[in-house]
Amino acid sequence: MELTMKDLEQCFKDAKYTGALFIGIKVQAPGSPEPEVIVNCSENFDFKLDYYKRAYESNLTLKTFNQIKIVDFTFGDCYDELECTFEEEN
Repeated sequence: MELTMKDLEQCFKDAKYTGALFIGIKVQAPGSPEPEVIVNCSENFDFKLDYYKRAYESNLTLKTFNQIKIVDFTFGDCYDELECTFEEEN
């Protein structure tokens, strides 16, 4: 299943609804053997979602460099929870 901006928006909505403390965004960049994970804290959810909507296409590629892509995301209350969710999906 190919993730879209609508899916990312739903992730932020669900995280806010459940009171999650963090959202993890997994980004793949060329030359990187593994994706990096960016962690956004709850105080920044609205700001960061606005940023992602401005900076990324609906297919989650970066508008200014389409070889950078958001490939996964999740939310949780601690870093370990984010890490476990990402590992389960692999």
